[in-house]
Amino acid sequence: MAFDHPAQQVAFRVYVDAVMDAERRLQQVEEQILSQLPEWNHRPVVDALQAMRGIALINAVVLVAEVGDFTRFSNPRPLMAYFGLVPGEQSSGETVWRGGITKTGNTYARRALVEGA
Repeated sequence: MAFDHPAQQVAFRVYVDAVMDAERRLQQVEEQILSQLPEWNHRPVVDALQAMRGIALINAVVLVAEVGDFTRFSNPRPLMAYFGLVPGEQSSGETVWRGGITKTGNTYARRALVEGA
């Protein structure tokens, strides 16, 4: 791509280089995770999470690392509360107001889920 002004060309090249560097670092992190994954006792859970649409390797590893044992949650309701993905509520007498998600749960796990979505 060519720009009229040389400064625009320089800025564009800097941004392209930054994206390329970020992609290279991401690839290195994924390679490091993959090299450690066979020895991890939670690998079956990571593999199962990756079967879901939108959940890639890093997201699956983050979720398993943050949650640990998913069986400690008796049903999805406490798991969603752990993620902070339950609606906020204010009630007074018979008046009930439900708002957006509370965001009071685990920030890292919620971020991995939102990125996957």
